[in-house]
Amino acid sequence: MRFALLCLPLIGLIITSEAARKDRFDQKYRVVCYWGAWSFYRPGDGKFEAENTNPNVCTHLMYGFSKLNPDNTIGLFDKDLDTGDTDWQSGLEWGHGMYRRWNDLRMVNPHATTMISIGGWNEGSDKYSNMVSSPASRKTFVDSVVKFLQVQNFDGLDLDWYIKKNISEYPGMQAVGDADRKPGKDTDKANYIALLKELHEAFKPHGFVLSAAVSAGKPTIDRAYDVKSMSTYLDFINLMSYDFHGGWENKTGPSYAHNSPLHPRQEDVELDKEFTIEYAVDYWLKLGADAKKLVLGMPLYGRTFTLADPNQHGIGAKAVGKGGAAGPITRLIGTLGYNEICGMLKSGYKVYRDDVQKIPYAVSGDQWIGFDDVQSITDKVNFVKSKGLGGGMVWSIDTDDFRGLCGQGKYPLLKTISKLLNGIDGNPDPIIIEHHVTKKPAPGSTPQPGPDPTPAPVSLPTKKPGPTPQPGSTPIKVLNSNI
Repeated sequence: MRFALLCLPLIGLIITSEAARKDRFDQKYRVVCYWGAWSFYRPGDGKFEAENTNPNVCTHLMYGFSKLNPDNTIGLFDKDLDTGDTDWQSGLEWGHGMYRRWNDLRMVNPHATTMISIGGWNEGSDKYSNMVSSPASRKTFVDSVVKFLQVQNFDGLDLDWYIKKNISEYPGMQAVGDADRKPGKDTDKANYIALLKELHEAFKPHGFVLSAAVSAGKPTIDRAYDVKSMSTYLDFINLMSYDFHGGWENKTGPSYAHNSPLHPRQEDVELDKEFTIEYAVDYWLKLGADAKKLVLGMPLYGRTFTLADPNQHGIGAKAVGKGGAAGPITRLIGTLGYNEICGMLKSGYKVYRDDVQKIPYAVSGDQWIGFDDVQSITDKVNFVKSKGLGGGMVWSIDTDDFRGLCGQGKYPLLKTISKLLNGIDGNPDPIIIEHHVTKKPAPGSTPQPGPDPTPAPVSLPTKKPGPTPQPGSTPIKVLNSNI
C-alpha cells in the first residue's frame, strides 16, 4: 500500500505531462480544407474572406501560409492580412485580422481544428534545408512555433516544405531555373525526420496537432521521405495527389495531362502509370504509411493547355506555350479554379470523360481543361474508402464554387466529399459575420456599462452538424510538383 501511495505523484506527473489534445476531430474521416489566403486579393466574386468558409463540412481548417524568417523562426507572411483589426477602436494595429477570423470559425463548428501551414509556393527550399541542418537551429524553430501557436490561437502546425519560386521542392530536392528538380542535400531526409520528432515532442505538453503536405511522385518520395518515421511523428499526412501534369508539358490528353488521374491506363508508359493517384497511394502504403493517417488530396481547380491543333485534342495531342488562357479570377496561365470552369462549361465547352482514369476534360477551340467535377470527386472518395484511408483533403476551398453561382449550390465539390465521407452536407450554409475586437479598459479605469466586449459572430447553425434527413426517414507552378 505504501509503495502504491508513493507512486501516485509519479503517475500524476505522467498524466499531466501531455495536455488535452487540441485536435477536435470526431468524425469517421478527416476532411482537410486548405485556404490560400491571398485569394482575399482576387477580384469580384473571386474575393475570399474567412467568413466565406463553411466550417461545418471541414474537420481541419488549414490557413496558408506562414513563412520561415531568416533567424529560423516562424513568421507572418502578410502582416496586414494576417493580424490586426479594421476597426480603429479595437486597440490593435490596422489589419484584416484573418488569423483571428479563421480561428473564430470554431465558434460556428466547435468540432473543427484550425491549423497554420508554413511554407507554400513562394517560400523556397534552401532556408528550410539550412534550418533543419543543426539541432540548435531546429530548436530555435520549434520553440518559436510553440509560442506562435499559443499567441495566434491555432491548434497546430502543418509543414509544407515543397515550393521554391513557383517550382516544387521537397527535402533532399532542389530546383534550378526552369529545369526540373535535381537532388539537393542528402542530409535533408534524416534532418526532416529529426525536425518532425522534435516538433512532436514539443507539442505534447500543449496538445498541438502536427501534419505535413507531401509529394505523390515516386522520384520525390524515394529521395525525400522516411515514410515509416513520418507516420510515427505526424498526426496525419496530406498527400498532394494532383499536379501530376500541367502546362509545363508539350502534350495533352487524359492520359498525359490531367491534373489528377485516378487510375493508369494499360498502354501508359511506366512514368505515366506512376503519376496517378492509385500508384501514389499504393506506394505510400507499401513504404509503411499508416493508412488511417494518409489523407488523399483532391484539387478544386484544373490544369489547362492551348492546343497546337484544335482538331486534335485526344491522347498525346500537341500543346503550345505554358498552358491555357488565364481566367478572370485566378488570373494564372495554365490554371483555372472550379469556380471559373463551371461557368465556362455553360459557354460552349464540350466535356469528355475517360472511364479508366475517372476524370473529365473540356475542350473549346484550342483551349483544353482537365478538371474534377462531382462525378470524379465521387470516384476519388470511393477510392479513399476502398483503401481504408484517413480521409480527403482539398486544395483549395477558395476555388470551389463557394458563392454557388453555377447552379449547384455553394461548395458543390467540397460538400460532395463531406457528405460521402461523414454524412454531412453542410446545409443550410452558415451565415457568418465578422466581429471586431473591443479595446479593453486601461488599468485602473472604471469600466462603463455596455455590451459584451467580445460578442460571438452571428452564425447558423451553432450545434454540431449532422447528416441531412432523407425523404421518408426520421500561384502558377511552372513545373510538375510531383516529379
